Amino acid sequence: MDVLLGIGTRKGLFLARSSGGRRGWELSKPHFPMTNVHTLAIDTSGPSPRVLVATANEHFGPTIASSADFGESWQEPDHAPVAFPEDTGEAVKGVWQIALGDGVVYAGVEPSALFKSTDGGQTFELVRGLWEHEHRTEWTPGGGGMMIHTILPHPTDPERVTVAMSTGGVYRTEDGGESWRPANHGIKADFLPGEFPEYGQCVHKVAMNPANPERYFLQNHGGVYRSDDDAATWTSIAEGLPGDFGFAMVAHPRKPDVIYNFPLVADVLRFPPDGRCRVYRSEDAGESWTGLGEGLPSEGFYSAVMRDAMCADDADPAGIYFGSRSGEVWMSPDEGESWQLVAEHLPDVFCVRAAVI
Repeated sequence: MDVLLGIGTRKGLFLARSSGGRRGWELSKPHFPMTNVHTLAIDTSGPSPRVLVATANEHFGPTIASSADFGESWQEPDHAPVAFPEDTGEAVKGVWQIALGDGVVYAGVEPSALFKSTDGGQTFELVRGLWEHEHRTEWTPGGGGMMIHTILPHPTDPERVTVAMSTGGVYRTEDGGESWRPANHGIKADFLPGEFPEYGQCVHKVAMNPANPERYFLQNHGGVYRSDDDAATWTSIAEGLPGDFGFAMVAHPRKPDVIYNFPLVADVLRFPPDGRCRVYRSEDAGESWTGLGEGLPSEGFYSAVMRDAMCADDADPAGIYFGSRSGEVWMSPDEGESWQLVAEHLPDVFCVRAAVI
């Protein structure tokens, strides 16, 4: 079994490959050096895997490049493929999410907007239904900006897509993007006048299990939630975690009740509790949690894991991966029971994505 792991950092993209049951990894030198890589996707639907990567060079701006030969060569369009139409008066500051749907490539950008491509990511079109939503002018930047960072196409119904943004909350379409409605009932926003507003929540990440696409899990800016009714309502599942603040939320690729989270102490203290590097796993959809730390630093770990810096591959058993702001990348070949170091001394890790190839 061969696995490809993409690691997006503040100073470029690293690709790691394993052909030995994920026990050993060969790490590339940086692609796109000195460039922010906020997100990437690995498309395994074709005859050969294709990596799509969103880069944001401080001089040349953001773009999306792709490679079908594991980074030996990259296809970069002459003009930025993700750009606002002139009538919007806006400019893309960065692409923060790439998601693959049924023949569609989605891109979530800053400022909060959704783009879609039907030619494999060569060109993108603004999804006007969301951009022209009556709430848009009231969405406000959070501490990290104002971007769409979560895009979840429904696995069997291409008309249904769920997005999340900071700050604005969760929005959903059921007509292919023509209309959108907020889906935040039960999610707290304690920085607003009303604790449970219709929209305006600072959602950090949402995960959906393909085996049960009507169930969602959500890490909020304070609060961890589950929805069992297709995001109509949300219920807290934070009890049992050592903190309800964090960024990452990952669903197991096949088991609908299994999720992973990396808690931090609080928004004003963004460290793992007690300086212990631990991933928390729930096997009952958030009713209870178990800290997993075999092989991870048990003390003196004061780094954090960002919203896209944790993922699962599609192997059986699933591999779980996370990268830290201090440049370490860890993986578990046994669904979190034990951990091994893939890379260290990398730049600040923004995102990781892994797939069997």
